[in-house]
Amino acid sequence: MYSQNYPVRSIADAAPDTRAQFIRRTYAHLAGAILAFIALESVLLSLQPVRDLGYKLLNSGAGWLLVLGGFMLIGWVARSFAANTASKSAQYMGLGLYIVAEAIIFVPLLLLAQWKAGQMAGTDQNALIAQAGIVTLLLVAGLTATVFITRKDFSFMRSMLMVGSFVALGLIVAGAFFGLNLGLWFSAGMVLLAAGAILYTTSNIMLHYGEDQYVSASLELFAAVALLFWYVLRIFMSRR
Repeated sequence: MYSQNYPVRSIADAAPDTRAQFIRRTYAHLAGAILAFIALESVLLSLQPVRDLGYKLLNSGAGWLLVLGGFMLIGWVARSFAANTASKSAQYMGLGLYIVAEAIIFVPLLLLAQWKAGQMAGTDQNALIAQAGIVTLLLVAGLTATVFITRKDFSFMRSMLMVGSFVALGLIVAGAFFGLNLGLWFSAGMVLLAAGAILYTTSNIMLHYGEDQYVSASLELFAAVALLFWYVLRIFMSRR
């Protein structure tokens, strides 16, 4: 997730117009990935077999661990494709594969959010999802602006993010095995971790990525935004 395998020529060494074009391409691909995720999620949630499977996973710790393991494997494969500088089609295949994997793993959480919203009188079933989405986008905008305004290099956060990710993964696995409710504070910690990932990735986009790596850069940003949205939504749900 926090790889630094960049080519010798980084975007920081490119001409200003090349750098601006790279940034525009990266965020255009990020916007496209988010829109594709929303469209695919809408289709998945409209399919009854998918909804039934999602409800089963909500009540199955072992099943959820299998899904999490599959997602991690697919994520690794997708990132490998996206990092292939020799083939643009492979890069897009990696981004598309990751979007599909995210859409699938989000199904149980979104079903639960719809159910919780449905318990509140006069509330649309997608109200919590929409509120969490708005807050997520505002946080992403603020974090992105912080990096662009300060131009600070956040690459020093790599080790902290890796350690935090392994600790979080251990807690998630323990929670699934032993039925532990990780609670609000864990979600808040994961929001901080996701915010750190956005700062780190945005900094790398400005300073370290190669000028032809905008697809890979957008994938890393999308992964961080999806993680942030996941735990912001969990916080909104915990308040109900």
